[in-house]
Amino acid sequence: MTSVAGTHRDVFGSAPEGVWSAPGRVNLIGEHTDYNGGLALPIALPQRTTAACSARTDDLLRLHSVQAGETVEVPLGDVGPGSPEGWTAYVAGVLWALREDGLPVRGLDVTVDSEVPVGAGLSSSAALECAVGAAASDLFGLGLLGDDPARARLAEACVRAENDVAGAATGGMDQSAALLCREGEALLLDCRDGATEHIPFDLSAAGHVLLVTDTRAAHELTDGQYEQRRRACERAASALGVGTLREVDPDGLDAALARLEDDELRRRTRHVVTEIARVEQAVAALRGGELDEVGRLFRASHVSLRDDYEVSCAELDVSVEAAVGAGALGARMTGGGFGGSSIALVPEGSAEAAERAVREAFAERGWSAPSCFAVTAGPPARRDA
Repeated sequence: MTSVAGTHRDVFGSAPEGVWSAPGRVNLIGEHTDYNGGLALPIALPQRTTAACSARTDDLLRLHSVQAGETVEVPLGDVGPGSPEGWTAYVAGVLWALREDGLPVRGLDVTVDSEVPVGAGLSSSAALECAVGAAASDLFGLGLLGDDPARARLAEACVRAENDVAGAATGGMDQSAALLCREGEALLLDCRDGATEHIPFDLSAAGHVLLVTDTRAAHELTDGQYEQRRRACERAASALGVGTLREVDPDGLDAALARLEDDELRRRTRHVVTEIARVEQAVAALRGGELDEVGRLFRASHVSLRDDYEVSCAELDVSVEAAVGAGALGARMTGGGFGGSSIALVPEGSAEAAERAVREAFAERGWSAPSCFAVTAGPPARRDA
């Protein structure tokens, strides 16, 4: 990564007051459960988005992106639902949300750089939001990094930025992961009440790796598909007389499905209820060192996402099938879907073969080469300098 502080000095004429960063995330299991009050199990990635920032005395936000190669000015008074558009919404939206929360926020000069692949379903947007949110907390004395409850409040502001300003109807899992995950651990997140628990996640000690495949298939959460799934779940919950699908007892799932007249709603509901149960089973398996069972749950999750939730795509399916065929204990798409990335739980001795199998499968179909890399559980948003 370039020296973001040096770039900031070149663009804005003075050194930043500090540098902050936040990670992307991989969700091990628990997909499309967050907005259903369910459970998720993410880890923070080693790859991070970095923001060099300085506070201003006015209400102007000046933004420079190393990736976009552009500098943009946004008056904070102009920020609101749907404005601004593009990548700047994720930055401006955080400051807007903090102000809406009654916090004393002013303008910033911000330079951002990122290692998190954009459009890969690894939550580059939440990493951007949380890096800037961390900077705003320190620069304006908000105290939102001091402990987990404070970090959870900052996560809520970042969710509002994404939902209301950027217009992506996501749940809160990504932002919670970026702010609450810990190095070497997975975060068991209860999206009904915000409760968290840290689960040891050290695959190397067990001789395994988590292999991520960025399929480079287009991934976009503001094109309406994600929101359609969310609204379908809300309709199903309403038809079943519950607040969220989390309240549907897995033991009574068949009876609940029989009460839904629409086949689409039945399939969406079946995925959510069984996926929440798979999170609980995966946590128990990780605690017991039963990686074969974790692999089985990965495979079952992918089938459910592919068939019942219909958020997979050909590239994701092929990457999963190739990895499992080359020795992975299990593999699944991760993130919102419609493109993006898959993950595979692979014995260390099979990692090279799994990566080669995925690359060859893509080449056989004439697709662009995917990006494959192993990841470990990294630390949360923080001040770096």
